[in-house]
Amino acid sequence: MANGERVRGGRPRPSGGFELFAWLFMRVSGLVLVFLALGHLAIMHLINHIDNIDFQFVAERYATPFWRTYDLLMLVLALMHGCNGLRTVLEDYCRKPALRVAALSTLYVVCFVFGVMGAMIILTFQPSDFVK
Repeated sequence: MANGERVRGGRPRPSGGFELFAWLFMRVSGLVLVFLALGHLAIMHLINHIDNIDFQFVAERYATPFWRTYDLLMLVLALMHGCNGLRTVLEDYCRKPALRVAALSTLYVVCFVFGVMGAMIILTFQPSDFVK
């Protein structure tokens, strides 16, 4: 495929480097996120009744490493997927270099802070401190 050739009417597929990696990441992470989100919805809304989902339910769930890993993977993939999508939009529409640098810097800082906060909550949550 020649550089700049369109893929089914969308943006041109990158020919290599970081942009190709980001292009592939969006497709793979989107597919994985569909299954993670459907699993989450099935567990939280179909298998368990809404009356059963409370702090105790979450504390018991986070007592196992599987659910922490599941939620951490969903958090990281969703955050990176969204951040990469916003990066693409900002690079497309921010024409002035100074504005682009400021917008991208803000995006990276916000995504990093949210990622660290979410990961800290998932990884350091101690159910035994709250379960009575």
